[in-house]
Amino acid sequence: MKDYGHIVVWLDYFNKVLPRSRGRRVGKEGCVFDPSLKELLEAVKEAGLKTVESEDTVRYPRRPYVRSGYVVLPKESAPKTAILRRISEKLLAKRFKPSKEGKS
Repeated sequence: MKDYGHIVVWLDYFNKVLPRSRGRRVGKEGCVFDPSLKELLEAVKEAGLKTVESEDTVRYPRRPYVRSGYVVLPKESAPKTAILRRISEKLLAKRFKPSKEGKS
């Protein structure tokens, strides 16, 4: 039964390798190559969201042959796309940390 009080955020939403027809929900500039559930959980926490549940052994419906993962978040007043953009920014910042310049 559908739970209207929560939203599900799949790893495949942020996978740069996938086309939109295979489940990517964020633009390629906001995605990373093969994100992990650990990275997603950290990005969600840094975005100021609380995780209700997470699972790493499930399969995304558009790619039933590959194990994926998801995070369940409580629904906010913001649209899901805005929440995905917030998570995407944190995921990118986590993955692409600025290099330490001036080091010999």
